[in-house]
Amino acid sequence: MDIFEQIILFIVSLTANLFSAFAGGGAGLLQLPALIFLGLPFAVALATHKLASVALGIGATIRHLKTGIPDKKFAAYILMTGLPGVIIGANVILWIPGRNAEVALGILTLGLGIYSGLQKSLGQQHVEKNRDSKTLFSGGLVLFLIGTLNGSLASGTGLFVTIWLIRWFGLDYKQAVAYTLILVGMFWNGIGALTLAISGEIRWDWIPMLIIGSLLGGYLGAHMAIMYGNKWIKRMFEAVSILVGSKLIIG
Repeated sequence: MDIFEQIILFIVSLTANLFSAFAGGGAGLLQLPALIFLGLPFAVALATHKLASVALGIGATIRHLKTGIPDKKFAAYILMTGLPGVIIGANVILWIPGRNAEVALGILTLGLGIYSGLQKSLGQQHVEKNRDSKTLFSGGLVLFLIGTLNGSLASGTGLFVTIWLIRWFGLDYKQAVAYTLILVGMFWNGIGALTLAISGEIRWDWIPMLIIGSLLGGYLGAHMAIMYGNKWIKRMFEAVSILVGSKLIIG
């Protein structure tokens, strides 16, 4: 790539990951299509994006850990239920037509933004719930399914984790976004990238600029989320969900 294309990669990565870290997902809205536009096949672009997105999780984690460490047991639960789905999804996507999957995910993601917009008090206060063995199993099953989507697609799956942590477990937006960025951003995306790299290909010469943009965007976006609070995170979540969903549907 020439220097102009490298600069484009950095700007796209910084912008996409900043909004993603603020809203709790959606970095693929700009980053994945940009990689495809610049000439990468879908599977290669997906694996490259996944690997770069790990830096989003690292940048956001550095900022969020300054305000306190999340519940370690709950974090481990999210990892254990979601990671098997990520591995399955990363293997399955290589055999599924990308366009069909994108439209289906777009409809679901658009619905997330609309649903959140209609629920005015959603995620504004932390009211812990559904922590007994039965509801943890049900909640974990949904996280497994979201993990499968995360492994197979790039745009919007972090938004699903964010809204599920709010709706099912009673977290507020700030807490849910922190869990999503730390666990999905670093671990789910890391395992997904590794699985895709083993099965497919990563464009390594594009990675440095993408990582720099993701790391910086993740930190700045997390800082904005912490500073502005639940009300603005909710609005950003809704805006990003609607934009991601619409983009996936339109193509």
